[in-house]
Amino acid sequence: MQTFDQAKYKERMIQDMLRLVEIPSVIDKAREGAPFGREIQKALEKALEISKELGFRTFMDPEGYYGYAEIGEGEGLFGILGHLDVVPPGELNQWESPPFEPLVREGRVYGRGTQDDKGPMIAAMYGAKQLLDQGHTFSKRLRFIFGTDEETLWRGIEKYMKQEEVPDFGFTPDSVFPIIHGEKGLLQLYLRGEGVRNFDISGGSSFNALADQASIELKKSPVGDYESRLKILEKVYGTLKKDKHSVKLEDNRLTLYGKSAHAAKPEGGLNAINLLVQSLKDAGFKNSALGFIEEKLGLSQYGEKLFGKLDDVSGPITINAGQIKINDQGSEIALDIRIPVTVEKSLVEEKIKEAAKEYGLEVTEHDFLESIYLPKDHQLIKSLGEVYSNVTGEMATPLTSGGATYARAMPNCVAFGAVLPNRDKTEHQPNEHIILEDFMKVTTIYLNAIEKLTSGEG
Repeated sequence: MQTFDQAKYKERMIQDMLRLVEIPSVIDKAREGAPFGREIQKALEKALEISKELGFRTFMDPEGYYGYAEIGEGEGLFGILGHLDVVPPGELNQWESPPFEPLVREGRVYGRGTQDDKGPMIAAMYGAKQLLDQGHTFSKRLRFIFGTDEETLWRGIEKYMKQEEVPDFGFTPDSVFPIIHGEKGLLQLYLRGEGVRNFDISGGSSFNALADQASIELKKSPVGDYESRLKILEKVYGTLKKDKHSVKLEDNRLTLYGKSAHAAKPEGGLNAINLLVQSLKDAGFKNSALGFIEEKLGLSQYGEKLFGKLDDVSGPITINAGQIKINDQGSEIALDIRIPVTVEKSLVEEKIKEAAKEYGLEVTEHDFLESIYLPKDHQLIKSLGEVYSNVTGEMATPLTSGGATYARAMPNCVAFGAVLPNRDKTEHQPNEHIILEDFMKVTTIYLNAIEKLTSGEG
């Protein structure tokens, strides 16, 4: 077993991570040569620049959809897939330091993308860099594939898979250790219906995160009594405050703050949309979208009111109202659903459509990813497990997850790290960070995994 040479590489590795994290690579309007916005394009260019400095061969898709960096020789191809886009930072006042001004503080590096997924990709790249400097004989090529819209529709990796050589096997450093051998299906839907004239509601920033804030703004309208509605809103504010929720009322606008978490692992989070909707429905605010959320979802993220108990070896179904918009133009709910590996998509769709019809809501599919599953005795699972156990001294029991990682993008691929057991997953949350001590251990794990899988042992 090798150990990562911190004395030689640590400072440079941290600086390279900071160079990536400081780029606010949130999806934006398409530009020529930048299909997902200029900042994501800058991040792709920077990742390839760093790769070239490390001694890797690089390629960028002329249209800007993806890029890759490669080392080694041979016919076989081992892939490590990661993404350079990030989710929006959310409420900036919940960050202790600016999300795109990465900061090393008290043994941690803070910034959006440090854990998801820029930091882990840098760790894997530096594991390969040490092997390269040691003169390691690569029996097959190693390719780092950089995706650009993983947090949305996966169009970058989809184009890669159509246009480029597909790796024989690989992993993505975009989840947790030890190994994820099964991932739930991912279904994202829009529910759209009637609007209202008396108020606007908005909340959330992405499908796959619990909303950390949601707001209602009253409007003066010929329909209804504005003053009486304002008094009701003040009463809602008082009730939420009494229940110790974080809430603000300024003039005619009430904003409720929740706690963000990834939609795949909602425990510990609080969806501000669900809580606000429940409070408003109790106070008499009416709309079809409000009714659907309050009566069919409630405050739960597990869809009991829609599906009953829907569970299997990969865990229970989860359903997240990640975004909401209600105004005089209409209403829209963005739902993110993680489907257990043994449950058919058609069953979930049927239940959603039946419920939506009760409220006059139209259902439109935004995205769908099939579940994946590799048996525990698959050679890739066994090889990665051996590496993990050798480095950490811990048993490598394969896990299942609700997360949708790039492992779904190609055959014989699994999620492998980068968050160690019993550590907080801070992705998609304020104050996202990595612990430097963990970062060094993770790099050692990747170093040994790459050595094993590119030397003919795996």
